[in-house]
Amino acid sequence: PVPVCHAQENVLQRVLQLPVVSSTCESLQRTYASTKEAHPLMASVCEAYERGVQGAGALAMWSMEPVVRRLEPQFAVANSLACRGLDHLEEKIPALQYPVDK
Repeated sequence: PVPVCHAQENVLQRVLQLPVVSSTCESLQRTYASTKEAHPLMASVCEAYERGVQGAGALAMWSMEPVVRRLEPQFAVANSLACRGLDHLEEKIPALQYPVDK
């Protein structure tokens, strides 16, 4: 059965929950973590980068909040359309329901 988007559901969350996407993300996270463990210099560079990305993300969220609030109805419509498109993709491409290694 193909899941259907509900009003409060986010299409990005649904995409991230697809087995093919989640298994790819998990594999990338394991590779990233093992690389940081194996190479201390790389770990310090990565940690500095992570802190910078977190700070930039927080600043971007704060500065975009008024715009996002104003465009919320349009985002809801776009999310609904994207969910319907994802429903169609999941129906037509069963491989999305399997981890990458399968």
